[in-house]
Amino acid sequence: MLDQILCIDDDPITLMLCKKVIVKSSFSNEIITAQNGEEALSYFNTIRHVKDKPIEHPQLIFLDLNMPVMGGWEFLDYFNSPEFSEFKTIKVVVLSSTIDPEDLEKAKQYPMVIDFLSKPITRSMLEYLNNKME
Repeated sequence: MLDQILCIDDDPITLMLCKKVIVKSSFSNEIITAQNGEEALSYFNTIRHVKDKPIEHPQLIFLDLNMPVMGGWEFLDYFNSPEFSEFKTIKVVVLSSTIDPEDLEKAKQYPMVIDFLSKPITRSMLEYLNNKME
């Protein structure tokens, strides 16, 4: 079981379903959500500045690609930069409603992206990811 994961998606129903499946599967102790990439980067900037204790951060991010304000690709560009290097051990799973072959290829350019899966998240996906992360 992971200690903490972050789900980034602009759809509240997707976030709710994601949380339910993760809780039922005992996949993570804590689930944090963000509605777009900008909100997620802001979260990382906030936890980076917590003093006097080790930084607790998600071990895994579920990332939607198409979101207003800041989409998944833009988030990955920022998150892959030296500015966020202290979080480079965090793995990312792209969750998308469309699986475009070009998107699959683009995702391979980011070292933190370990998989590209189709929405919605399922128990079997979490079991598969659990085995992949061991």
